[in-house]
Amino acid sequence: MKASQFFVSTLKEAPADAEVVSHKLMTRAGLIKKLGAGIYNYMPMGLRVIRKVEAIVREEMNRAGAVEVAMPVVQPAEFWQETGRFDKMGPELLRIQDRHGRDFIVQPTSEEVVTDIARQELRSYKQLPKNLYQIQTKFRDERRPRFGLMRGREFIMKDAYSFDRDQAAAKASYQVMAQAYRRIFDRFGLTYRAVAADSGAIGGDLSEEFQVIAATGEDAIVYCPQSDYAANMEKAESLAPQGARPAASQALAKTPTPGKSTCADVAQLLGVPLQSTVKSLVLATDRTNEAGEITGSQVWLLLLRGDHDMNEIKVGKVPGLDAGFRFATVGEVEDHFGCKPGYLGPLNLRQPVRLVVDREVAVMADWICGANEVDFHMTGVNWGRDLPEPEVVADLRNVVAGDPSPDGKGTLAIERGIEVGHVFYLGTKYSKAMNATFLGEDGKPAFFEMGCYGIGITRLPAAAIEQNHDERGIIWPDAIAPFTVVVCPIGMDRSDEVRAAAEKLHADLLAAGVDVILDDRGERPGAMFADWELIGVPHRVVLSDRGLKEGQVEYQHRRDAAATKVAAAEIFAFIKDRIKV
Repeated sequence: MKASQFFVSTLKEAPADAEVVSHKLMTRAGLIKKLGAGIYNYMPMGLRVIRKVEAIVREEMNRAGAVEVAMPVVQPAEFWQETGRFDKMGPELLRIQDRHGRDFIVQPTSEEVVTDIARQELRSYKQLPKNLYQIQTKFRDERRPRFGLMRGREFIMKDAYSFDRDQAAAKASYQVMAQAYRRIFDRFGLTYRAVAADSGAIGGDLSEEFQVIAATGEDAIVYCPQSDYAANMEKAESLAPQGARPAASQALAKTPTPGKSTCADVAQLLGVPLQSTVKSLVLATDRTNEAGEITGSQVWLLLLRGDHDMNEIKVGKVPGLDAGFRFATVGEVEDHFGCKPGYLGPLNLRQPVRLVVDREVAVMADWICGANEVDFHMTGVNWGRDLPEPEVVADLRNVVAGDPSPDGKGTLAIERGIEVGHVFYLGTKYSKAMNATFLGEDGKPAFFEMGCYGIGITRLPAAAIEQNHDERGIIWPDAIAPFTVVVCPIGMDRSDEVRAAAEKLHADLLAAGVDVILDDRGERPGAMFADWELIGVPHRVVLSDRGLKEGQVEYQHRRDAAATKVAAAEIFAFIKDRIKV
């Protein structure tokens, strides 16, 4: 490829709405061009990256035995109505009507359609297992699309769906996909972690996220440097508290804390560690009748250590809160505690509440909590003496760095990541909803056991940039770079020797299967180098009249601080060795 025939369009400045590095650099490098909120044109340079991502994914999916299909972007609503998602899904599901007034959706995912294929085509256990996948455009009507391709409305995704005869077979299919994903992400050349994720309403432990490590990542990844333990923040647990609770050593007292409504402020005022304070979180669950009308509510009080944060996923697994909860209203709080938020605690309640205690709080002694009176807190609070022993104790909190790992092999660390893939065991959630069955070996109908497996094709290049960039621009891994090598001749239009050498190297590399571009635009060296550093091509060869007279060319990897001189006669072999062709 020659640059004069291609589409190279770089910008000196990023658009004003670009907030994250990947959005800024993809726009400046001419990889994407905004069409509307969360909707982008994939320009030629960016599309080459996307196609390379797709090729790796397709090769490894095929290698794992998956079969490619293509399901429609616009789907009849009737399939989504079968599973209830047409009504349950929020406004992110784009609903449309055709000219006849029939309902359709623009697909954000394809569980319903692929399940319909299975119930029509897979009649017998002899046809199983099957895994169908597609690489297809999706649309989610994000309320606030931002960060370029990191959170756009239209995007490309690889989604795969496995169908099996029983749970054992489904788990085997899941493991095949989990290993395929590791091969895929290894080939991308990115630093990533596969972390255990919450399985939601399905339950079980078969759910993993694939996170590209980046300081700007939205997700917190918990791992143990001394072992293989890794999980996302929603799933992560630390080792349960060890040892007995200390004995009470302080008297219970109501202590003035004027204007101090947070645990941190109270700890600072009283000169005590934040870990000795307890925060009160007030939730509520609603009771409904058969018509779905709210007939009453139950108020809950959750107690967490002052330096800990509530984990909503874990709280949602507490019996009684597992059907859904909300934060209590100010009116509910005042009715039960006789006080506004900021000074709440489990003592001196006006009305009873259901108490749930984090397991760290359950082993605390002499702790501090709100007194249910503005400007006052209770100090020296102890279980058994001042309060009954807690009946419901659970892991309610997010882990923090330094917590003991649940496998007992070290302490936990936390880093940031960007989710680019997810493998998930679905069970019979969709097959039961859509009555998708096959005839088992016993001649009786059985529901398919399913799994789903996604990779964000267009999100992945953005994640790669968040991980690999510097002040000059993008630094692509070889496997997904728009071009692997750029040949930069200086004064090509003035020197026949430079032109001939550049064209020969370009032709030789092409013949050897190297993805190379020759910059024949006649740009000044500074502008030419700046363009390719911004675009992020990993390998650059510079040819000049002076260098060729000395029998040398210059090679520089995008990460190198300076160029390396290489004999002109050896540059072809040198490049082939560097990129392992």
